[in-house]
Order: sequence, then C-alpha cells, then structure tokens
Amino acid sequence: MFEMSTYAVFMLVGFFAMLMIGIPVAISLAVTGFVFGWLGFGEVLFNLLPARFYGIVSGYQWMAIPLFVFMGVMLEKSRLADDLLDVMGHIAGGLKGGMAIGIVLFGVLMGATTGIVGATIITLGLLTLPTLIRRGYDKSVACGVICASGTLGQIIPPSLILILLSDIMQLSVGTLFAAAVGPGMLLAAVYIVYLVVMGWIKPETMPPIPIAERDAVSRRQLWVRFFKVLVPPVMLVVAVLGSIVGGIAAPTEAASMGAVGAVLITALSGRFTWKTLKDTALDTSKITAIMMFILMTAQVFALAFRGLRGEELIVSLFDALPGGTNTAIWFMMLIIFVLGFFIEWIEISYIAVPLFLPILISQGVDPVWLAMLITVNLQSSFLTPPFGWALFYLKGVAPPEVNIKDIYKGVVPFILLQLFTLGLVFQFPQIALWLPKAIGW
Repeated sequence: MFEMSTYAVFMLVGFFAMLMIGIPVAISLAVTGFVFGWLGFGEVLFNLLPARFYGIVSGYQWMAIPLFVFMGVMLEKSRLADDLLDVMGHIAGGLKGGMAIGIVLFGVLMGATTGIVGATIITLGLLTLPTLIRRGYDKSVACGVICASGTLGQIIPPSLILILLSDIMQLSVGTLFAAAVGPGMLLAAVYIVYLVVMGWIKPETMPPIPIAERDAVSRRQLWVRFFKVLVPPVMLVVAVLGSIVGGIAAPTEAASMGAVGAVLITALSGRFTWKTLKDTALDTSKITAIMMFILMTAQVFALAFRGLRGEELIVSLFDALPGGTNTAIWFMMLIIFVLGFFIEWIEISYIAVPLFLPILISQGVDPVWLAMLITVNLQSSFLTPPFGWALFYLKGVAPPEVNIKDIYKGVVPFILLQLFTLGLVFQFPQIALWLPKAIGW
C-alpha cells in the first residue's frame, strides 16, 4: 500500500519536473505513465491500454472537435473579423474607452463563432494595437484588453474546453454549452464595466476616436456596414448553438452545420479559394492531432496513477482540509489557477479535474456548476505569466515599441476581474444553472 502510493507521489513529481525543463506535455504524460506504471504493476498496464485507446478513438463526440476547429479557422481566413472590428470601433468610438469596449464585444462574437484564442488575439493585435497606440491609448491598457477579449472564446460556446470537460465529467455537451452562456456573458460585462469606469477615472489612458474621423463616415453608411458584417456570423451562431440548446441537433451534427456555414460565409465574402480550403484543412488537422495526442497520452498517465492508488492520496488530502466542501472546491480552484502559470488548459483539464472530481461529486457538488467554475478559472491560464499563450501570441504581432512588460502589466487587472467573476459564479450558482434548468436539462 505504502509503496504504491509512494510511486504515485514520485510520478507526479517526475511529471512536473519534466514540464519544468521544457519537455512537451504529451511526452511527459506518456513517459511518467509508462515508467511508473511498469514499476508499480508490471506489464499489466500495457494489456489494459489498447481498450482505453480504442474507447477514445471510437468516441463519436470527438468528431465535434475538428468540425468546430474547421469552422473557426475558415472564418478567421474569411477576414470577416477585419470589417467587423473597424465598424464596431467607429460605433463605440465616441465613448471614452469606446474602442476597448468594441474590442470586448468583438471578442464575444468571435468567441461564439471561432473559439480559437490564437487566431482572435493575432487578428486583434494586428488590426487594433497599432491603431490604439496611435490614438493615444496606454500601451498596457491596449494589450490587456486585447489579450482578455481574445480568450473569451474559451468560455463562450462552442468552446473546446466545454467539449473536453463533457467527456472528462461525463456530462452532456449541450448542457455545458447552455450553462456557459451566463458566466461567459457575465465575464464580458465585467470587462465592459471596468473599461467604462477606467475611462471615467483615467480618460487619458483611453481617449475616444476624434470626432472628425467619426464624421467622415455617415451614420447610415456605418449601420449598413454593421448589419452586413454582423448578420452572417450571428446567423451562424444561432444555427449552431440554437440547434444544440434547442435539442434539434447533437453537438457533432451542429458542428458540421457550422463548418458548412463558415465555408458559405467565406464564399459570399468573395474570399473563398482552394488554397484557403487547403490551408484550413491543414491547420485543422494539426490542431486536432495535437489535442488527440495529448488525450491519448493522458490515458496512460491516468491509468497508471489510478493503479498506483494515487486517487487515495487525493482523497486523504481532501479529508485533511478544514471547512468542508467549499474549502475543497476552492483548493481545487487554487491548484488549477497555479497550474495555469505553467501549463495549458488541455493538460490542466486532464490532470487536475480527474484527480479532484470523484471526491467533490461524492460530496454532492453539482457537476455542471463545478464545470463552469473550472471553465472560468481556466481563462486565467491564457493570461498568467510566464507561460500564458495569449501573451506570446500578442508579443509576436505587437509593434516594436510594445515590450513584454507592457503586456504583463496590462493583463493583471483582467486576471483579477476573472477571479472576481469566478467568485460571483461560486456565490450565485444560478448564473450557470438557470439556462439548463429553463430548457429542461
């Protein structure tokens, strides 16, 4: 008993040590799983793995991942985002911080259509960061709002985080999509309120678009352009999410509708070419392959850890915590938040969630509510230095005068806002649970 649990401890230590020295997470999962699994119970591990692998690759729900990724990549290549962002900036531009608020609203819409953080942040960085700086925005404020808005796609459905959590937690994808609407909109609203207040307190950091520039475009022309670029993505969102939430289509079927819809929107915008289709297919294959490879190696790690009685270690750790269920939830949230400084959301989902989930479910915690707490918390993993991917994406396309210090400084308020929103969802579970209950899920 003691020897097995000792192996489990060394397995965790070895895994994090490999991560810290820069070994890719999939390799770290596989190596520690195979080595300590073999040390603990020999070749039995290798006999069990084929069935686990087959269960993964034959899972119908995983087809939704490449389809949603394809939809996002195709829309990103349609350059619809360029037109939409320019129009939204002019509409909101008369308000102090109006451009920043327009970027948040853009992040909501892009999150509901693409959900790809890298593509959204790179698009925002290329199109808006030089303009914001030229118009007098504080560099750190501009960087912070771009990074935070670009990550909204990880909570606003259709989100890949929600698809993965549905498998890990054995929940309906549609239920999680419905539950995420409230927290996602709340987080965006918190960002907007913060920007409005900051525009009032420190107007010099977020000046409005000059009136001469706004007057150069007629209001009628502006609103015509607005509806022209807004209607297609909104119709796509309604078709995809509405069919899932309304029970008309399964997530995989809705994802296929989204993929076809993205192709149609790109074609109608006159930007569809065979090269675009080829590039989209290649990017989709790469992203899906990476996710599935991590998923497969996570099976090796999970099987070995469970066989080494690692779950019993976690149970004993939770039993030692004072304060009951709420303390256990916040301990899990703290672990996820800290892990977000070092590893990505996919790894966190497959490492932390399976470790803590059985204990919290046994204590009567609502799994849908818990999934929303995890999802809100995972937002911060994109922003927290030193390994927040949003920071790297933006630095890669930022003008030379923007340094990494500006980006780090800019994201700090938004990390605090994410934690504030996490506290609201914890304190008021109905933020997440009202919509699933309203539609009978």
